[in-house]
Amino acid sequence: MLFVCRANRCRSAMAERLARALGLDAASAGTHAVPGLEMPEHAETVLREHGADPSAFVSRRVVSSLLLTAPLVLTATRAERAHCVTMAPATAGRTFTLRQYARYVAALPPGPVSLRDISAVRGRLQPGTPADDDLEDPFGGPIEGFRECAATIEGILRLPAFRP
Repeated sequence: MLFVCRANRCRSAMAERLARALGLDAASAGTHAVPGLEMPEHAETVLREHGADPSAFVSRRVVSSLLLTAPLVLTATRAERAHCVTMAPATAGRTFTLRQYARYVAALPPGPVSLRDISAVRGRLQPGTPADDDLEDPFGGPIEGFRECAATIEGILRLPAFRP
């Protein structure tokens, strides 16, 4: 799966490393990333607190080939989702915000989840608001914001839908 945020230094970077710590195949990128930047110190600290390895991470910008080869694209916000779908329209059916995906999964009966199931739920549920779908960017804020962001991401990644 591919995680996408704006700069690929906090939300998507933490999501990638938290997913990997849970044994999931994950990568990340940013819609407006400056390639080659490290994570902020708070992000590294919080990842270590969660048992994830922040070492050797560098930011990269999302490109259409990353989107087209990802089986699932999870973005931090609706704006990043729109950017990804505009860049690679063929990914629309497998691109969601993290929080949107979690809402759709929660509306399904327990058991294995397919993109077809998610699409069916997407068609039945009322659209979420930005407050429902967007994950706040902790960049530049206190470590508590990074902790809250990481806890939200990890909670979503622990949903049964992510288990093989």
